[in-house]
This record gives sequence, C-alpha cells and structure tokens, in this order.
Amino acid sequence: MNELFSIDQAIAAARPRAVAALLRYFRDLDAAEEAFQEACLRALRTWPQNGPPRDAAAWLIMVGRNAGIDGARRQGRTQALPDEAHISDPNDDSWDAEEALVERLDGEHYRDDILRLLFICCHPELPAIQQVALALRVVSGLSVRQIARAFVVSEAAMEQRITRAKAKIAEANRRGETRFEAPGAVERAERLAAVAAMVYLVFNEGYSAPDPLEAEGPRGALCDEAVRLGRLLLRLFPAEPEIMGLTALMLLQHARLKGRFDPDGQVVLLERQDRSAWNRPMIAEGLALIDKAVRHRRPGPYLVQAAIAALHARAPSWDDTDWTEIEALYATLEALAPSPVVTLNRAAAAMRIRGPAEALAMIEPLGGRLAGYFNFHGMRGALLSELGRKAEAREAFDRAIALAATPAEAAYIRERLDALAEGAPRRASQMRPGP
Repeated sequence: MNELFSIDQAIAAARPRAVAALLRYFRDLDAAEEAFQEACLRALRTWPQNGPPRDAAAWLIMVGRNAGIDGARRQGRTQALPDEAHISDPNDDSWDAEEALVERLDGEHYRDDILRLLFICCHPELPAIQQVALALRVVSGLSVRQIARAFVVSEAAMEQRITRAKAKIAEANRRGETRFEAPGAVERAERLAAVAAMVYLVFNEGYSAPDPLEAEGPRGALCDEAVRLGRLLLRLFPAEPEIMGLTALMLLQHARLKGRFDPDGQVVLLERQDRSAWNRPMIAEGLALIDKAVRHRRPGPYLVQAAIAALHARAPSWDDTDWTEIEALYATLEALAPSPVVTLNRAAAAMRIRGPAEALAMIEPLGGRLAGYFNFHGMRGALLSELGRKAEAREAFDRAIALAATPAEAAYIRERLDALAEGAPRRASQMRPGP
C-alpha cells in the first residue's frame, strides 16, 4: 500500500509538467490528457518492480508522447525509445542518455511548459470562468467534481464549460491559427494579471491540504510548483512589483508548512504555531522580494497581502504582532481589491486594537454576502461570546458547524461551544480566517 501511495504521489507531482509538455507536442488538450493517462497506466505496470524513475515527469513525457503517436498511427515520426521497464530503473547508468533524449524531443525546455500552458489558458477570447476551470483541470489535475464544487455549479455545467474551452483551442489549432499558441511578449504582458491569478489558485489548492500527508505529498507539490512558476514569472517580468509580491506571498505562506499541523495531523491555526518550525531561508527570500518591490512605490493586492504575511513572519509571537500596521494594510487592500473576506480579516485585526464591539460592528453588514462562509459565522460567534451574548454566539457557532468543510473545522467550533458552555469564551482574535 505504501509503495502504491508513493507511486501515486510521484504521478500527481509530475502531472502539471507532463501534461503541459504533451499539449505542446499534440496541440490538443484531449490528446495530451489521453497520452498522459496511458503513460500513467504503463507506469503502474512497471514502476512497482523498479520504483519511480529519478525524473518521473521525463519518463511520463517520453512514454506518453510515444503512446500518443502510436495511437495516431504516426510511427514514422517516432524516435526509438528504450523499453519502459528499463527506463523506469532509477539506478540505470543509461538514464542520462535517456534524459538527453527528452531534451532533444523538447528543445524549448519542458520545465517551462506549465507557464506556457497557463498563458494559453488565460487567452482573452476565453471567458474568465473557462480560463480558471481549464487551468485547474489541466494544470492542477483537479476533477470536474472538485472544480464544480469550488464554483458552486453542477458537475454537468462545469464539464460543458471545460469542454467548450478545449474545443475552442482545438478548433483554432485545426484552422492553423496562432491565437492559442504560446504568446509573444506583448500578449504575455496583457495576460500577466490572469496568469498570476492562476498561479495563486494552483498554490491555494496545494495550501488547502487538510492533513500533513497531503500537504507534504501531491498537494504540497502544487505549492512547490506555484512557487517555481512565480520565480519563472520574475525572470520574464523582473521589474514588476506585483509578481515580486505574489512570489513573496507564496514563499511566506509555504514557509509555515512544518508548523501548520500537530503530531496528530490536526490543523494548527497561526496563533498556535511553533514559529521555530517555519522555514527561515524561505522567509528570508520572501522578505527580500518585498523589500525590493516596495521601492517601486506601486502597491498591488499581492504585494499588500505579502506585506501582511511579512509582519506575521517577523513577529516573535502572535501577541507581539503589529496589529495596527496589519489593520492599515487590510484597509489598503480593501481599497485596491474590495472583498467581504478582506473586511472580515481587517475586523480580526481591529479587534486586537479596539475590542470586540467595534469588530462586530464591522462584520455585521457582511452577513448577506458571507451567509455561506464558515469563517464569518465562526468569527461572529467568537465576538458575540466575548461580549457575553451567549445565545447569539451559540447560534452563530451552530451555523459555522453546519458549513464546516472538514472534520477539523467542525472540531474547532465544537471546542468553542464547549468553552462557551464552561463560561470561558474563546478570544475572537483567535478566530481569524484560515490557518
């Protein structure tokens, strides 16, 4: 079972790179995904004997490309490849030659194909929701059901949207048009904001892993890949402060990985985390990017969020955090990118400065827009509890439990209810959205 789990992890981590490279080979999303699936089936037949190769993505690209070409009956264009069982041996001395073969097959460095694919997915002729859905499906490997749940639509409706996006790209390629090819410098600049959003979506999909097994496995690999893409974007746009901010934000959040779960695998919120477990080199890189970005004097939403994360990273403890500065930054974020969730976070900081009554007054108008949001009801219950309004607090906590997406979220609220029953209300400041 452990061996199969290890193989599954290797395949999941390799998926973005492999599918992106296969897409460029076949110029058709369905063909690329089918080739990848065929390569996965062959991996499941051969890897258990030899273990995953040193570069699983390279193996899957080679085998998937060969399988796709075989399926299309284009054997004449196929370069002879080694036997699959042979190339899956991670200790074989001929691996370097085989890896060189991959590089010859892909003269444009397949490791950058994911970024190329994101720019294609973000083509302005595709509706925004199709851009996001397509990127999550192809790049992150999320199922249609998972994507539909994220967009709060039916699975059938999401399937149609993804199918239409794929068909539009395929039709453009069949007509010999270049609209959906890898864009040039001008098009890259025009699509940069959308691509940055996609990269952060990929990161968040990994960051939202509910347990350490997933956070350090396939889902965690998405965080690593998003950080890599952020660094790659910085090479394309070295003077763009928002890309510096995006990369810094991901680095600072990902640096907390070792502190986000307790020994039992339960999520640990930020105020309770062991800060000595945080990745200090990663934090240092993020802080350096922020220092460089602020000199441009062009703050954007990613840079402001990164600055907030930096204040948490610099604080020796939760109680030593500069809440006044954090609230000011959330106020700036409200002006740049208004959102009820931003206001909810600002209220959490305001509570630390001016108390629960003012924080509650800030979030009460959000009830209509955040009626289905777990963290809104959890924080509202904590604020009401601190104000001694126990009956209303209990009602808010009950609504939060009903909206809990994971057992850990439900258990956290039950802990608040137990404290309420014992007459020891949980501090509202510790109900900040997210770990």
